[in-house]
Amino acid sequence: MSCWKTASGIEFDMKALGIDIGSLTTKAVILDSGQIIASSVIATGEEAEQSARTAVNEVLKQAGLKLDGGVAIVSTGVGIKDLFPGQQSKSLTTCLARGIHRLFPSVRTSIDMGAESSTVIRVNERGRLNDWVNQDKCAAGTGIFLQQMARLMQIPLAEMATLSLQAKGRADISSTCAVFAESEVISHVHREPPTPKEDIVAGIYYSVVSRVVSLCKRIGIERDVAVTGGVALNRGLVKILESELGLAVLVPEKPQLVAALGAAVVAQENIERGIGR
Repeated sequence: MSCWKTASGIEFDMKALGIDIGSLTTKAVILDSGQIIASSVIATGEEAEQSARTAVNEVLKQAGLKLDGGVAIVSTGVGIKDLFPGQQSKSLTTCLARGIHRLFPSVRTSIDMGAESSTVIRVNERGRLNDWVNQDKCAAGTGIFLQQMARLMQIPLAEMATLSLQAKGRADISSTCAVFAESEVISHVHREPPTPKEDIVAGIYYSVVSRVVSLCKRIGIERDVAVTGGVALNRGLVKILESELGLAVLVPEKPQLVAALGAAVVAQENIERGIGR
């Protein structure tokens, strides 16, 4: 039990709530004494603030809690604002480091593949951020790029992952620009004979992975290595990433929740520092 003592000496149980507001999804996690008791992933709507409130309300309902002073809140992500009493904000990289350390204490390098950016972080043995590098100037290495490619090929994202595992070769998708990469995909689809779909998908994945590997080389890779973010749910892409890195990677059961979990871990630390105050 995590307790907090008021100025009058009254002690009560506190929970830790972490919020990660992403461009495509908003995530929330509640910890009680370090254990996850509720989690939520919802689509981020036009109003990020409303999405955050919706995600928080959902986890509070799951945990049977109310925002009555018994919940410490830390948020991260895009469009962060103070929406709740006592809310604190932390950088995404800090929350990613805390979150992956909570799940896999042996991890020293973690690759976060999100909707609009890819980030590689180095983590020390205490779960603190040592270094980081990211790519967010072009969509060509992100989840949104994969969504665009799926629409272009008229294939569901889940089916793309399956197809990539069946590929016997890979199409050359060499452009570092998302717009030009689309043109390359279209040329493969319409050539005679057309490039097999599975080879096109494998080429798309290699294109994404090449950008991620370049980030890894910039920061240096130290084992163990983990992959987080929504793109980590794509087993086909992760397999190609492992091949290019030359090592196996760890993938959380719910990789999109890692930053929200990390925010909750920071909130938990805040509670522990407040004991006896």
